[in-house]
Amino acid sequence: YQQNPKTYAIVKQLLAEGNAGELQKYFGSRMEFGTAGLRAAMGAGISHMNDLTIIQTTQGFCRYLEKNFSDLKKRGVVIGFDARAHLSSGGSSKRFARLAANAFISQGVPVYLFSDIIPTPFVPYTVTHLKLCAGIMVTASHNPKQDNGYKVYWENGAQIISPHDKGISQAIEENQEPWPQAWDDKLIDSSPLLHDPYAIVNKEYFKDIQKQCFYRNINKETNLKFVHTSVHGVGHKFVQLAFKAFDLSPPFAVPEQKDPDPDFPTVKYPNPEEGKGVLTLSFALAEKDGARIILANDPDADRLAVAEKQESGEWKVFSGNELGALLGWWIFTCWKNNSRDARAIKDVYMLSSTVSSKILRAIALKEGFHFEETLTGFKWMGNRAKQLMDQGKAVLFAFEEAIGYMCCPAVLDKDGVSAAVITAEMASFLATRNLSLSQQLKAVYDEYGFHITKASYFICHDPKVIQQLFDNLRNFDGKNTYPKSCGRFKVSGIRDLTTGYDSSQPDQKAILPTSKSSQMITFTFANGGVATMRTSGTEPKIKYYSELCAPPGNSDVEQLKKELDELVSALEKHFFQPEKNKLQRKTE
Repeated sequence: YQQNPKTYAIVKQLLAEGNAGELQKYFGSRMEFGTAGLRAAMGAGISHMNDLTIIQTTQGFCRYLEKNFSDLKKRGVVIGFDARAHLSSGGSSKRFARLAANAFISQGVPVYLFSDIIPTPFVPYTVTHLKLCAGIMVTASHNPKQDNGYKVYWENGAQIISPHDKGISQAIEENQEPWPQAWDDKLIDSSPLLHDPYAIVNKEYFKDIQKQCFYRNINKETNLKFVHTSVHGVGHKFVQLAFKAFDLSPPFAVPEQKDPDPDFPTVKYPNPEEGKGVLTLSFALAEKDGARIILANDPDADRLAVAEKQESGEWKVFSGNELGALLGWWIFTCWKNNSRDARAIKDVYMLSSTVSSKILRAIALKEGFHFEETLTGFKWMGNRAKQLMDQGKAVLFAFEEAIGYMCCPAVLDKDGVSAAVITAEMASFLATRNLSLSQQLKAVYDEYGFHITKASYFICHDPKVIQQLFDNLRNFDGKNTYPKSCGRFKVSGIRDLTTGYDSSQPDQKAILPTSKSSQMITFTFANGGVATMRTSGTEPKIKYYSELCAPPGNSDVEQLKKELDELVSALEKHFFQPEKNKLQRKTE
């Protein structure tokens, strides 16, 4: 009996052709459910996102939640979705969200299902705001258009961390046969257990982010113009509303990109991290309307890229680390100017991930608040922020270099909507002092020390090659010895978060949690440089992140940049060995 005629037809066709290779790809192995949930192409078979795999995943998740929460049927879950859709398999984020809602409702669990597309941060916000047991967001963020994903939040409003991923994965294995009415999502429409949080969350979220609005009068008067693009995703309406909440004139929206379109027709990759290619239409609109600043969200609006027109007429696209430095400085300054109690600073925290710039550490040292680093990914920062908040601490800001920012304690995840409007207020304030964002960034570095970063990646589709590359680093000068140098650069310290080794600790054990399933090694160099190499959880990439931190007062930026460029070249040549390992470089 065929439940989805489109995926059924795909499989039937392959059987008729006797195409064993393709069938093996579709049915050979199930998608792995990890801490990031699921992320895969939409299509037929258990290795893809489709009606069946969504039903199975949700059945497992539902059973796991029943085991963990005795009050699940009282509190319920929230489900949101973006605008992705896939014609040939009939899959779409909305359809997947409805099937997931149906699974929970069939078991008597209340579901708060958004009636329309939303930014990803609205799901963790709703979990916290309505005190629900869990949240699901159906999105593949900035992945290519054929992909979709299933992202899971726990009752604390943060993304899940281990051991929940393993528990859910196990429960999915145990609940593979679809429940009796699993496919009939129309059932939910008449159910008293279905609620729509759209109106209330739209009201409350924009009320909550106004706690970060400090210069309403400047916002009302500013003649600074902004361009915004949502890159064919969900962000347009919500960034317009955020500007309104801060009394800023609405930004000019890039007309070709403002409405959701699952084909992402104007960009090669819908990822603002890829830099100028995604911003071509934004630059053109900004030139036409005389706007100096561009704000770009990724398609699910949890990330933000910013560009500013320089005196020279060139556009500068800020890196995630540079915007992290600016937002960290701004949010701390606003806190300081509005804090009644000087002693409160001992309870103030900022966080960033271990592959992000250490600029917040430098600001924290000088200003007297706390800085902590976490493992890569907002799941770690969100969970740590919640722990600290439960101890009565104030977590003002967290960021990661992959253009993710948490500027507002109401959302324990990255949020590109609040980050966009807070950046706009910061720029408007600076304009009253005749300062651009670039000038202020230089002022931050002058005061706290220059932090120069450079990151990139190589593409590698062969897990064996990746394994060999990292094994080689662990047995570089003979068995179990890490490299002592990289070209002319002497290595002064090594932390391997795959094995748990850290040369700088008295017992040589790393402090941050380790994970055998992903590769990650950080090298510290005698010249003050730091470089991390790691595998990506969601893409076939080996990434690297490098930074040179100079103490305040060392202002020879060109010399620092040259030194970092040389360090990165040595890293690529000696540690990646792209020719030998047949790695494909990131292409602009």
